[in-house]
Amino acid sequence: MATIEAYRPGLEGVIAAETALSYLDVEHEEIVIRGYNLIELAQTRPYLDVAYLLWEGRLPDTAEAQAFGQSLRAEGGLPEGIFTLLQSLTKQTHPMDALRTGLSALAGFDAQLDDRSPAANREKGTRILAKMPHLVANSYHILQGESPILPRSDLSFSANFLYMITGREPSPLEAATFDQSLIAYIEHEMPNSTFTARVIASTQADIYGALTGAVASLKGNLHGGANEAVMLMLAQVKTADEFEQLIRSKLLRKERIMGFGHRVYMKKPDPRALLMKEALKRLVAEKGNEELLAMCERGEDVMREEKGLYPNLDYYAAPVYYLLGIPIPLYTPVFFAARTAGLVAHVMEQHANNRLFRPRVHYTGPRGLHP
Repeated sequence: MATIEAYRPGLEGVIAAETALSYLDVEHEEIVIRGYNLIELAQTRPYLDVAYLLWEGRLPDTAEAQAFGQSLRAEGGLPEGIFTLLQSLTKQTHPMDALRTGLSALAGFDAQLDDRSPAANREKGTRILAKMPHLVANSYHILQGESPILPRSDLSFSANFLYMITGREPSPLEAATFDQSLIAYIEHEMPNSTFTARVIASTQADIYGALTGAVASLKGNLHGGANEAVMLMLAQVKTADEFEQLIRSKLLRKERIMGFGHRVYMKKPDPRALLMKEALKRLVAEKGNEELLAMCERGEDVMREEKGLYPNLDYYAAPVYYLLGIPIPLYTPVFFAARTAGLVAHVMEQHANNRLFRPRVHYTGPRGLHP
């Protein structure tokens, strides 16, 4: 029998799986995706190329990229039954709960649901990724009492996603910025939601069940919900001075400041935050709102000086999404849509080389009791 190691709260530092998908090299400040630097990919490749890389292990050539995009466009529609289901939800439903419900229901429409082969998982992954922008955007519109915005065949994956959210065709800079943000969120080794998906997949559960569990995990504000919390905090004030005062008052009350710190990036900046900070600067140059950038930079300075903490991706993704016109309740669903490609890759990898997750516990209860 294997030796039970010492208890590590939160599985801190515990290696739970082997993967060829991604690695966080904190020492060298690099996020490795199939051997490539994530930031370099975000600066040079579109989102769908990185999704293809995760699934196939290599970047696509021009013909492969076009075929992949066409397959996603062909699978992008939602079954009518999903619209009926979404329309039955109460208006108080959080968009992440609507997303979780809709994703779970999609399983019943997939004829390959119980086929765990790599080819079938790849095809199911394509269908899920294709439908995710439609599901995210229009579950929200339906909850708001609005008509769905149907996808357009003449727009790229990311531009179409943003169009379905806002109802207007994005500018080239807006589309490029949104695409870059999706790459920033696409894959990040073994966060809670990915671990959840792999644990569920290890029982040989289907890919829809694994991703539905990941939605529930991502809803928490210590994981995906942090980007919403950042923007709600920024929205409380109007100037950099006021934002500094807000942060300092929260620190005095020992409140958590969302958007700072990370279980992996504890002493160095999150490279994705730096990527989104530059994206925010470009958006501000085109669209205005210099004060929003000043507020974010002031908050960054205060937290570094007072706590030695650096911003994570959510801190700068939030104002980027705000300037793109994305409603705050959709920030976390957009995060999940972006992460779908990575989650699908992890489920495929788990099914292909599976071992059931079954950890042990450190028991702290009584012994020797008798009825």
